[in-house]
Amino acid sequence: MKTMIKSVAVVFAAMTISVNAFAQDTKKPASPAATATGKIKDATITIAYNSPSVKERTIWGDLVAYNKVWRAGANEATTFQTDKDITVQGKSLPAGKYSFFLIPKESGTWTAIFNKESKQWGAYKYEESKDALRVDVKTKALPAKQETLMYKVNSNGFTMDWDKISVPVEIK
Repeated sequence: MKTMIKSVAVVFAAMTISVNAFAQDTKKPASPAATATGKIKDATITIAYNSPSVKERTIWGDLVAYNKVWRAGANEATTFQTDKDITVQGKSLPAGKYSFFLIPKESGTWTAIFNKESKQWGAYKYEESKDALRVDVKTKALPAKQETLMYKVNSNGFTMDWDKISVPVEIK
């Protein structure tokens, strides 16, 4: 009987360790990778980013500083890819893959940046000399808080929505 109880205890302990190991392996990352894709006329637009959450933090002016280049997501810099030449806020952007950055400002008019160096970690090695395009965009207040950062491609361009701010970027 003692041997059977010990065997059951060993099996139970092994199952508990396995379940805990599995739970740790399947834990959702803090800022999961995401992609937004869509068509604007005949151009296919793909935005790849990591999506952080608000988590009761003050985002604008605190976690994300005003007047500084920001990776427009988490972890690696957000990338923006178009398979056709397009215009962004009325300015030309050739087909290609770019890092996408934002410079948030308290005024509500932010700077959107398309940088030729598409593989970067954050904005730590960002070089303005490699910018393909910079445009000003006017932010909008969201009707409700957006907990996780999200990009959406639509027929007019794309938006980056997070916390209480939407950043619409016009594409033609």
